This record gives sequence, structure tokens and C-alpha cells, in this order.
Amino acid sequence: MDLVCPAGNFQSLKKAVDNGANAVYIGMRNETNARHFAGLNFAVKDITQAIDYAHNNQCKVYCAINTYPRQDKWRLWTQAVDQAMDLGIDSLIVADCGVMDYIRQKSDTFPIHLSVQASATNLESLNFYYQNFDIRRAVLPRVLSLAQVTQLAKKSPVEIEVFGFGSLCIMAEGRCYLSSYMTGESPNTQGVCSPSSHVRWDEKDGVLQSRLNNLLIDQYEPHENAGYPTLCKGRFEIEGNVEYALEEPTSLNTMDILPELSSAGVAAIKIEGRQRSPAYVATVTDIWRRAIDAANGKAVNTTEADRNKLSSLSEGRQTTIGAYERSWQ
Repeated sequence: MDLVCPAGNFQSLKKAVDNGANAVYIGMRNETNARHFAGLNFAVKDITQAIDYAHNNQCKVYCAINTYPRQDKWRLWTQAVDQAMDLGIDSLIVADCGVMDYIRQKSDTFPIHLSVQASATNLESLNFYYQNFDIRRAVLPRVLSLAQVTQLAKKSPVEIEVFGFGSLCIMAEGRCYLSSYMTGESPNTQGVCSPSSHVRWDEKDGVLQSRLNNLLIDQYEPHENAGYPTLCKGRFEIEGNVEYALEEPTSLNTMDILPELSSAGVAAIKIEGRQRSPAYVATVTDIWRRAIDAANGKAVNTTEADRNKLSSLSEGRQTTIGAYERSWQ
């Protein structure tokens, strides 16, 4: 299995490469990718440096162009495709059929990976993208059980990539409209979940409050760690009780089922977190490199201290294997 790691900037890319990633995935500084946050991602002029560094260390670079274009901004997506292919990107991670068709008009063979944003959960969907756009790999959404992933991986016409570690979202990727409901900006079309321009932090009597478009999302006592204010992970008063109404902050961690994923034929494990720091990328990549090498039969292993490090880096300082453990699916 390959290890595919996040890089929100050049320093994170170096940490991922130096600690054993087989591939890193990046985005451009515009709304063509699903992590369009201020200060994040790569200017076009910096991508060549990133590719050179990765390739010199036998690491591939994938570029996410995985949001859904709006008609009046179609040119922005085709321009991103042109620039990425011209610069020597190894693969494009894409969700929209129109963008895939544009890539195929330019090249019959350029590698396309189906983004998790396409939310493909069945064999017929994978066959459709393979037969019409000759995709090489599909990233599955984090809503499938281990049994379902195993079944898909054994019959899929393309390589399967699954998420192994990182912040967990309750929504099926590509189908979340909570952010646009609150702010008018969507992660699916503009690459922003809780855009920073709509986020406000206030401190009152030692209590930190977070608001999204003026709606109070959460408040934190001095001993609590504050999370990024998303509507799905906010705490609200319901019938007199303050609680997480939709989802408690937590992170996915599939390390315990790596042997099963490997046996199923999963080709790659993806680490979530382009918005996280270079130190986070370094630590998580190092631990997951050893975990995958161990699953592949190499004489290395992870320790209890490694697992504690991953827990400390997780949202809410807790982890789960999420939908993988659902026996009823």
C-alpha cells in the first residue's frame, strides 16, 4: 500500500516527503480545491519547486482540482488543469465529469484519480468513471463499512484509495450544504467549509466563543481546546442540555484494520489534513510509514507512544474507525 500525505504548503510537503510519503497531494490557491483557505495551498510559481523536491526523493505529487465548477467560472478550472499538467503533476484528483472530460480532450492517458468529493460508493459508479474517463484510482468516501470496502476493492476496475487518519466529517463528501446554508459559500463549489471571512472569535470572562456568520457555534472554558467552528461540530442547547447536536469532534484512525485493508487489495492510504501544520504532517507521516511497512511485512512497527501521539493530534483528542466498523451495512 502507498502512503498519500497532505501538503498545504512547501514546508509540509518537505516533511511528508522526508518522512516517507509515497505521494503528496496539494491544491492551488483558488477555489478549484476543497481546502480553499487563506494562506493555504500553492501559488503556481511554487509548484515546480514542490514537484522537483518530491521527484528527487522518489515521491509523486497529486493536485486536487476537486470542487464543482460553476458555469460562470468554468475557465478557472480548465486553467488549473492546464497549469498542473504543464508543470508535471503526476495525477489530478477530480470530481466533476466536465473537468474529467476536459482532461481527456487534452490527453488520452494522463492519470486521473476520482476524488472523494465524487462520493462514489458502488461498483457501477466506479465502472462509469473508468469506462468514460479511464480513471486510474478512486478515493472512497468515509461512509462505507470494512466489508463494503473489501467487496468494492476486489471487483473494482481501478485502484482503491481510502482515508486512514484525520478529521472525520459526518457528511458524505461532496454532498454537504451546511456551510452554504450558513454563509452562502459551499465546500463543494468554492472549497470552503466555514470560510474564515465568516468566522469570528470573541473572549468574554475567560470564555472563548466561536461564531459562524454571527451564529454562536460553541464556547470553550479555559481548560478546553477550541476547535475550528463548523456547524456540524458545534455545541447547542437542546431541551435544556448543551451538547453536540450532530457530531462530537473526533478523528478517523484505521491503524487497527490495516491488515484487513491490505488483504482487501486497497492500493493506498490517504492522510487527511492539508490545513494542519508541518509538524503534524511530519509526525503522522512518520508513524503511518512504519505502520504500512509493518502491514507489508517489513521488520518495523509502531508503539503505544505512537498511538498516543496520534490521539493527541486528533480532533477532540479521540479517534474512531468510523463507518468501517458498521456491521449492519
